[in-house]
Amino acid sequence: MENLPPSAKLVLKILMERRSLRFRELKEETQLPTRTLYYALKLLKEKKVIKAMPCLDDTRERVYLVVESEECYKLFND
Repeated sequence: MENLPPSAKLVLKILMERRSLRFRELKEETQLPTRTLYYALKLLKEKKVIKAMPCLDDTRERVYLVVESEECYKLFND
């Protein structure tokens, strides 16, 4: 598996620690630019280690959460 950029690894690490976060919470937590954060989330979704769910409080927002924790650890070891 190809190496992930540092931004995607940061997002994944934070999601593994916090379980689930909204986009704005991830942006605040990572301090990444919006486009970089969207790209990191796209890569992680393509690798099927995270998924996006509609937020129940505000359906315009998404909540991101880790799907497969074993696969996440493999990504860090590549």
